[in-house]
Amino acid sequence: ACRMSVSLLSSAFRSLCISASSTIAPQAVCVSSCRSLMTSVCQWQNRTLWKNREKYTIRPIGMKKTGGRDHTGRIRTRGIGGGHKQRHRIIDYQRLRYEPGKENQPITEKVLEVRYDPCRSADIALVAGGNRKRWILASEHMEAGDMIKSSGAIGRMAVIGKEGDAHPVGALAVGTLVHSLEVYPGSGAIYIRAAGTCGVVLRKVNGTVIIQLPSKHQIQKKIGKAGKSRWLGRRPSSGWWKRKGGWAGRKIRPLPPLRSYLNLPPRDKS
Repeated sequence: ACRMSVSLLSSAFRSLCISASSTIAPQAVCVSSCRSLMTSVCQWQNRTLWKNREKYTIRPIGMKKTGGRDHTGRIRTRGIGGGHKQRHRIIDYQRLRYEPGKENQPITEKVLEVRYDPCRSADIALVAGGNRKRWILASEHMEAGDMIKSSGAIGRMAVIGKEGDAHPVGALAVGTLVHSLEVYPGSGAIYIRAAGTCGVVLRKVNGTVIIQLPSKHQIQKKIGKAGKSRWLGRRPSSGWWKRKGGWAGRKIRPLPPLRSYLNLPPRDKS
């Protein structure tokens, strides 16, 4: 009787179990190893490729900071990390960018706004002309409401440059201050783009314009406090590290003067 009751219970339990042909199929749970999930992978997946945008926009684009790391997650540049969040604004370094159907015509634009840009030392200006708006580098005294002109013509008479206008260097007079300099026409400005810098047109020789570039020595402005340096994304060194000052190292001191024992002064008889 005991064996019969056990067999009946086992058959009853088997009938309650879900068969393999049920609608709910068994699923295999796979757990990936933790070694494949690295910091570099996370940074690459969350990184916004703002440099590879094909369509121009004046809207600020969010950026992910790397903290001095490359795509492998290793530190490549030390002293970088933290700081306030920044958004990138695409700057058009090619001033003479014609619109379709308006080639070889001077471009006149109006300055709508001059503002600070956290991604560069120079201020930027939002200009509008025709059916487009774009960001450009602002000159020193550029203000909202100014009208600027970009021309690609070189005349017989030298042009007296107006601040904010863009001309070929061959059309400018000797002694003109310039910035945002191109190497080849239409290649985009690569020289003299930092704040407070300018070049000077020195002379013109055999169809060549000689321009004096600014010096690489920069004036070190006082930040004011250590916290402001952290806002700019600069990490301090370790507290154990200290620059060696005058207390360290061997001192080169002048030798004491020689004393002659040949001509000694006479002794006092007292």
